[in-house]
Formats: sequence, structure tokens, C-alpha cells
Amino acid sequence: MPAIHQLVQREGHFVRMRCTPGNNPLEFNEIVGNGADLHQLGFDCFRITHSSFSIAHRVLHHAAATLATSPGSLNAQERIIRFMRWPSAVLLFAAITPLWSQNIRVLVWDERQPQQKDAYPNFIGNHLADHLRKLPGITVTKSVGLDDPEHGLGGDTLDNCDVVIWWGHIRQGEVPTEIGARMVERIKAGKLSLIALHASHWSVPFIAAMNEVTMEEARRRYPGANVKFDIVPPPGRLVPTYDSMVTPAYYAFRESQGVQRVRVDLPLSVFPGWRGDGKPSVVTVLKPEHPIVKGVSARFTIPATEAYLEPFHVPAPDEVIMQETWAAGGWFRSGMVWNLGRGKIFYFRPGHETFKVYFEEMPLKIIENAVRWMGQK
Repeated sequence: MPAIHQLVQREGHFVRMRCTPGNNPLEFNEIVGNGADLHQLGFDCFRITHSSFSIAHRVLHHAAATLATSPGSLNAQERIIRFMRWPSAVLLFAAITPLWSQNIRVLVWDERQPQQKDAYPNFIGNHLADHLRKLPGITVTKSVGLDDPEHGLGGDTLDNCDVVIWWGHIRQGEVPTEIGARMVERIKAGKLSLIALHASHWSVPFIAAMNEVTMEEARRRYPGANVKFDIVPPPGRLVPTYDSMVTPAYYAFRESQGVQRVRVDLPLSVFPGWRGDGKPSVVTVLKPEHPIVKGVSARFTIPATEAYLEPFHVPAPDEVIMQETWAAGGWFRSGMVWNLGRGKIFYFRPGHETFKVYFEEMPLKIIENAVRWMGQK
């Protein structure tokens, strides 16, 4: 199956390739000429999107010039190797072959709230699953909902996916906490990554992940065998005021005989303000080099959305990739990544159920990129 792959040439250049057999495009990024469109490889399109004057640049110019007269019976890989009499041709062949077998398995979980049907006739989860099914290199293993048997997560469901996309809102508390614990263990082991969308900041798996990130930070700050942690969870899914202490928070006290006691207030995983007026937001990319925003505009507008307002009560993220603002005031860290063990959590804020955010090109591209980046092994 097709996928994005990076191959280092001997001059130190990176060659990115997406290869699709049959009638789909074969793309080589950052090599040959910008905008070139060739048809000699047995594909509908050999499309060049960037240029980089390197060995790969010269090799593919050579290949493109000679393939026009090559025998039609050769398949695409054979024709590349036959006409690329360079050492890098072996690397290129080695790179192309495994790409067709790479696959990222995605599970889409959705609360399936009836109000979604104002904007998504077949629910948000099924809408996203249908979109992802059209993309090369991604397999949607299941699109499940809260009211499915075992909430759609029974048996070996979690064992058979690399990434879970989660959308929840009104019925977050109906998901058993055991599901969150199972998912966090898989994330820490590098067997799963989580993409939490919009109101999923209060979902069971996101809360469990943020709690674990908080405790890892507590253990890092206060190491040693003589440290005792008093863990204080929130009193429920309650919204703080703007002047409240921002959680998570840590209080350390020295006791007798060298014992240190640390109170850890777990994160509320929410924010003090929001607006549901459907006004546009402007999303600004803060880390343009990050894979999650590859091909995403540096600034783009979401025509209608709900506003969330900082401070967001979560542990400090490892990366803040995007920031969102509104003309009426307020801002939000709308794309954040946390590392947890060997896995990752990505929170992407846009996506209220009554606005067609997931019909917009940029949000869909961000979700696709997140799946590809987080699903890598």
C-alpha cells in the first residue's frame, strides 16, 4: 500500500516518495522539476512536486528522459532500475517495494450524538471513517459508537489498531474507566496512539492519558524512594473559573526523617470559557516543520466553529503545533502533542457537532497527517 517514506541519499538529501500501483499516482517529492508530469512508468501520473539538485535529482531526470523509449512490457519498478544506472537506484527500489505493504490501522470511536445529524447525516465518526478509507496507506478497522456492544471496544478491538480517533461530548461518563486504563497501557507500550477531537478533552481515555502524563511529571520532579504522593482527582467534570489555580498542580512538603510528601492535583482537562456562536476562527500554525501540518496552510480560517478559551487545564504539552483565535476575543492551543511512554496523544480542538468543520480541507488534512505520523512503527 502507498505511504510516505524518507530515503537518505549519499549527498544528505531526503527523498520523499508515495507509490501507488495500478492507476494511481506515483509521486516523488523534492526531486526532479517542479510540476513535471510524466506517464512513462506504467502509472497514470508520475507527478513531481518539488525540486532538489542532488544525485536523486539527476538520477530521476535521467530516468524520465530514457523511460519514454523503454519497452512497454517492463513494470514500473523494473523500468526504474533498468534506466537508473546509479548506486541510488538500489536504494530507490528497496524503498518502493515495502511501501505497497505498509498500512496504518485506525479505529474511529464516536459518541454518535443525535444532534450531530444537523451537520453529519451519518454521524461524525462514520463521516471521518469514510474519508480516511479513501486515503492510501490507511485502513479503518472499525467505526464504532457508544451504544455498540461493549461500547465498540470489546475483544481484541484495541489490539488491531495503531491509532484511535475519539469524538465524545455529552455522554462521556458512560464510558467505563477501565477502557481508559487499557488504552493508556497500550499507549505507554507504543502499541497505540490517541487522537482526541474537540469535546473529547473530557473523554475517559484523554483524561486517563492526561492523568498519567501528570504522574510521570510528578515522579520526574520528585524522584526518590522517600517521596509519598497524595493524588487529588477533580470532584467530577466541573468547569473552573478564570481565577482558579490551573491544574495539574504540585505541592511538596518536607516531613520528618527525610520523607517528602507531594500533593498532586490532577488536571481538570477543561477550560473556563467557551462560546457556541458559530463564528469563524483563525488557526495559525506554530510549528510549520511538524509532520502533522505537512501541506497545511500557515494560517487558515474555519468558517463556523465553537470557541474554547484558555487556560486549558492539562499538563504542559511536549509540542504546541497550532493556535486558534477569534475576532470576538480569546485564544486556544488548538493542536497539542504529548509523549507518553512510547506512544503519543494529539488533541485537536475544532469539531463541534453542529458545524461542518470536518468537511473543511485543512482540518481533514491535519487529521490525516496525525494518523500517518502517529501510526508509524
